[in-house]
Amino acid sequence: MARKIDYGNLMHRAMRGLIIQVLKDVEANGLPGNHHFFITFDTSHPEAELADWLRERYPEDMTVVMQHWFEGLHVDEGGFSVTLNFGDQPEPLYIPFDAIRTFVDPAVEFGLRFETHDAEDDDEDEEDGAPMAEDAEEGEPAPREAEVVSLDKFRKT
Repeated sequence: MARKIDYGNLMHRAMRGLIIQVLKDVEANGLPGNHHFFITFDTSHPEAELADWLRERYPEDMTVVMQHWFEGLHVDEGGFSVTLNFGDQPEPLYIPFDAIRTFVDPAVEFGLRFETHDAEDDDEDEEDGAPMAEDAEEGEPAPREAEVVSLDKFRKT
């Protein structure tokens, strides 16, 4: 089998690094100007931490908004913790970077979407020689394909 450049994995890592850098800046300096984030994440991810009532209400995924009120933002290499307000009830969350499905900053029409492969796609990739989940480096989650989100629906008119 010929060696191939794994652009999907490289792009995933670069996009994750971008999110880490942005959140670390917000952790240190707060949100600048009109910037704010819509972050959709997989609530069933084994490392995601959220209140039981939130997990019951959002068993697959959930979108949180970091804008006017949030506190305790702490970013580490695996994810970030933050306390957000849900109907006047502060709730701490831990969101692993690998659980993020979308990251959008509508103030500047920027967004990222992380795609996952289903089993059929993995079978097709294996035939094409693309790396499978078991080819990931030991201790690292399997990479996800990534693409840029169209933000037309967030455009200000």
